[in-house]
Amino acid sequence: MEEKETIQPIEITWEELQSRDLERYILVDTRGDEAVNYGMIPGAIAIPECELVDKLAAAAGDKKVILYCSRGQNSKVSAEYFREQGMDVYSLQGGYTGWLLNLMQKEQSGEKENERAREIEKSIRKKFHKVLFSRFAKAINEYDMIQENDKIAVCISGGKDSMLMAKLFQELKRHNKFPFELVFLVMDPGYSEANRKIIENNAKLMDIPITIFESQIFDAVYDIEDSPCYLCARMRRGYLYSHAKELGCNKIALGHHYDDVIETILMGMLYGGQVQTMMPKLHSTNFEGMELIRPMYLIREDDIKHWRDYNDLHFIQCACRFTDTCTTCRTDGSSPSKRMEIKNLIASLKQTNPFIEGNIFKSVENVNLRTIIAYKEDGVKHHFLEHYDEWK
Repeated sequence: MEEKETIQPIEITWEELQSRDLERYILVDTRGDEAVNYGMIPGAIAIPECELVDKLAAAAGDKKVILYCSRGQNSKVSAEYFREQGMDVYSLQGGYTGWLLNLMQKEQSGEKENERAREIEKSIRKKFHKVLFSRFAKAINEYDMIQENDKIAVCISGGKDSMLMAKLFQELKRHNKFPFELVFLVMDPGYSEANRKIIENNAKLMDIPITIFESQIFDAVYDIEDSPCYLCARMRRGYLYSHAKELGCNKIALGHHYDDVIETILMGMLYGGQVQTMMPKLHSTNFEGMELIRPMYLIREDDIKHWRDYNDLHFIQCACRFTDTCTTCRTDGSSPSKRMEIKNLIASLKQTNPFIEGNIFKSVENVNLRTIIAYKEDGVKHHFLEHYDEWK
């Protein structure tokens, strides 16, 4: 009687993988560039989902393949496709998020957590003082962001930028040159249980006493077809202002950094047809007495990544439901996000001009109205012809 061929399960857990001969496997991160930018499983290589058909076979060689995405959904579909093509391919159960939770559970122990928090703080004071804390303090002073007796809601999304901002605020508070208060505010707009757990675990690991409040923004925008991310961002900003004000805060702090600023300048010019920038601080137009500040304004993203990797920290990229289902690299031929296009453009320009980023930043500090065809002030458009004859 002929024996039936044993069908191998398509999903593999991290524990099962660890028990096997890892030399026989290749681990492939199928998320897009934006997600990979926030961290990968050690030892993995990156091949975006939309490039797997062209590149996977050559990368794998004679090794078995384990694919992973954000939560293990799309990678399972991809694994099924490649198995039909005769390749030995598996999907990592739970994806990057599942691996991260598993890693955090192994690290959890009170004494070790306290030690890790102190090491992270020490790295800010010593190794990264010049590129992180000094630039943080410089932005606060240069743009006059904090005044005596302010109560600031430090808004934490769960990514590397906002988590670092929280630690920098704690370090600033330690110096305590004048009295001000901090609230470390996390809004849960409908996170998955896994992503919320990652945020909570990282806050505990880094000794950040977070205050969490809930909203249902993801439910409100999930079925919106036109610009759901823009609407979601606007709604989240409003909820943060509102809750911060209820807590007695007069300011909210967001974790946008130097690279965000220069990318916004170029995005406005190339896609919006306007010259504008992401301002270091803004008065709220809808919440009287409230102000938004960006104290990471002068900090470079590469330095944030270096700090993250030096301390072996792992953060979520974006916890919304759109990226939960691994759509950062689309298979329908659509282009990556506009911000990612701008990142790539700046990187390309930097190869021939190492000063390109600084020049972009300075361009909105050195505006000469006599060389501008038109500009707006308080919503009113002014044309150079209004003063042309006066400028003889």
